[in-house]
Amino acid sequence: MTTRVLVAPDAFKGSLSAVGVAQALARGLADGWPEAVARTLPLADGGEGTLAALGAAEAGAEIAVPVTGPQGEALQAAWFHAAADGLAVVEMARASGLSVTRHRRPRGATSHGTGALIAAAAQAGATTLWVAVGGSATVDGGAGALTALGFALLDAAGEPVPPGADGLARVARIEPPDRPLACPVVVLHDVRNPLVGVEGAARVYGPQKGADAADVAQLDAGLERWGAVLAETFGRDPRALPGAGAGGGLAGGLWAALGATMRPGFEAIAARVGLDAALSEADWVWTGEGRVDAQTAFGKTVGAIAARARQPVIAFAGGVTPAAERWCPPHVALVPIVDGPRDLEGCRAEAAPLIRRAAARTARLLRVARAAR
Repeated sequence: MTTRVLVAPDAFKGSLSAVGVAQALARGLADGWPEAVARTLPLADGGEGTLAALGAAEAGAEIAVPVTGPQGEALQAAWFHAAADGLAVVEMARASGLSVTRHRRPRGATSHGTGALIAAAAQAGATTLWVAVGGSATVDGGAGALTALGFALLDAAGEPVPPGADGLARVARIEPPDRPLACPVVVLHDVRNPLVGVEGAARVYGPQKGADAADVAQLDAGLERWGAVLAETFGRDPRALPGAGAGGGLAGGLWAALGATMRPGFEAIAARVGLDAALSEADWVWTGEGRVDAQTAFGKTVGAIAARARQPVIAFAGGVTPAAERWCPPHVALVPIVDGPRDLEGCRAEAAPLIRRAAARTARLLRVARAAR
């Protein structure tokens, strides 16, 4: 009887897209177990790689537009327009992400480019607009994005505040544009952090973006003021909202100012690409992401696959932490791809062959085990 393997990984962020990971896993499976049949279904959790995963699953086009990057860089960034129903998808990481800038200066970083993508997609006639907010370089609460959409952010003297998180401390009022967006907005988030506080955007994710302790305190204070002004202006307070801290607070800003709907990114993408139907046809599931850790169980791809799958799951990862091993359910096996002493840059550069070899070793083991039964 033919063994059917669903290959459904996320990206190994910083090294290989979900499409590239799926290809490497499928090649390794073929190396080690030629008789097995693979179906590839690249996934994303609402962060970096969302456009690539959707583009691999359905017909549509990526449409590039000029935007401003997080530190004022001139960029070309694309949004995805689905052919079937006019859905538009904006990936924050493409315009305002850590991957598109060489700098780690979160106090001055702006989400303006993401707002420009949203505006372009809306003007092109999108029926619904998804904004995937992971992978950001910013902690500006979406202030830059709203400015790109025509909102005026003013200080007590009625003057525009400067871009970036530093401007948030001076915001006194927000003036909406004359014309609101003509399509509903759905924020795809990959974390449940609120906008402010101990678990908020600044304190949890600011250090990853280059913030020191003093920066974190200022960023959090700015987001607190920003949340209060949003609540006063629009009657929607994002400060304690789960997920509002995603994308450096962009999620909270869009939720408050645009009336956006919040949706876990993995759930939305899984439904869009038909994950449940694919699972029902598979004997094994192979998935993976760059790091499996304590956050894996909370909306990340490996954890979400593990919760859905009723068959054995093999999860490949660049790194596996002790916390992940403690979490690991009985039907899931965690397989690190590193095959010897290597530095991080070396692993990233060699991600595809490392994944392929780990997959081949695993496939041979499964093939031998099956033959021994």
